[in-house]
Amino acid sequence: MVPTDGDIRLGQLLKLASLVESGADAKEALAAGVVSVNGEVEVRRGRQLVRGDVVEVAGAAPVRVG
Repeated sequence: MVPTDGDIRLGQLLKLASLVESGADAKEALAAGVVSVNGEVEVRRGRQLVRGDVVEVAGAAPVRVG
């Protein structure tokens, strides 16, 4: 679980959870279709996440927003 104070954007969470190294890497992963939120593929780096959302990147363990 990645603790947050309120909402967080998907691109920020990907970096905070060390699922990607940079914003550019986040953009590439999203464009490649390997990022999902709550089981659905997501391509928007600016998507607002809320507590309880589950983010997955292919090849990595899922991360829950907390």
